[in-house]
Amino acid sequence: MLDKLEAIKVRFEEVADLIIQPNIMEDMKNFAKLTKEYKDLDKIVKKYEEYKGVLSNIENAKTVVSTEKDQEFREMAKMELDELYPQKDVLESFIKDMLVPKDPNDSKNIILEIRGAAGGDEAAIFAGDLLRMYQRFCEKQGWKIEVMDFTDGASGGFKEVVASISGEDVFGQMKYESGVHRVQRVPATETQGRIHTSVASVVILPEMDDVEVNINMSDVRVDTFCSSGPGGQSVNTTYSAVRLTHVPSGVVVSCQDEKSQTKNKEKALKVLRSRVYDIELAKHNKEVGDIRKTMVGGGDRSDKIRTYNYPQGRVTDHRIGMDIFNLPSVMDGEIYKFIEELRLVENAERLKEGTV
Repeated sequence: MLDKLEAIKVRFEEVADLIIQPNIMEDMKNFAKLTKEYKDLDKIVKKYEEYKGVLSNIENAKTVVSTEKDQEFREMAKMELDELYPQKDVLESFIKDMLVPKDPNDSKNIILEIRGAAGGDEAAIFAGDLLRMYQRFCEKQGWKIEVMDFTDGASGGFKEVVASISGEDVFGQMKYESGVHRVQRVPATETQGRIHTSVASVVILPEMDDVEVNINMSDVRVDTFCSSGPGGQSVNTTYSAVRLTHVPSGVVVSCQDEKSQTKNKEKALKVLRSRVYDIELAKHNKEVGDIRKTMVGGGDRSDKIRTYNYPQGRVTDHRIGMDIFNLPSVMDGEIYKFIEELRLVENAERLKEGTV
């Protein structure tokens, strides 16, 4: 592992030198790629330096224990070793995890799409509950979430809602949320107290920029319409909302959260690029055979991934068989335990599949 870490440090120093070269800075695509590599390697190198410091301290303490004649000094060195060895183990585990090759999209911002599916009005209400859960999770992570487009449910919630989430390593954590979420509870609309089962689908797309996904605007039909959401006097009076139709793929994207038509168009383009990328990625995976299709982070979106059982106060993640018996806290954004366990399982599967 030390040889690998030393090689990473050498590469880090090479990249640090490259990104300040004028010819590199002129090539925006290459510059963006190298900047991201620099940021990723910097985290590993810092941990490597910390790890080397602990190893050095261990060797020094061992030398004192074996050569020092003063009993008090030897005892102090032994006590120091008792503290250093656990630190060494923790750092080794942390570094090994960092050395597992990451999905290149893990550091990206995302487009979040939630749709009420089977269950009618209750499914739309549940979609609204999921949006609030993710909003609370984003607050805890220090991320920014913005609702870009939505269709209200008849009894509350949303038939469909699209949001953008920006922050550090957003896709790397939120990608595990893609799939079908199921709720079991007595709906507010139920008069006889019967438990209903409803579902909502969640789609997580990495946000792609125009360098990574180049869309020919001649292939895009642009329509404007009046916003139906909050916005003061401009609502339903100006054509600020934008609908983009990508003719080759048939993808349709709307954005209405801004009063400015230009800003709505820019945001809609972000969603469009992400959806087009997702379509092309699906085609590629089908052609080459996607070895990650069985992995927790790359499953089919039609798969039921989680059940929220209100009568029992239990949330179950079906991919890893994990139960949390504190449903209120989960709905208040405490989903990190699921994400962390899923990440660990995926890394183990990648090692097993020979992708590391």
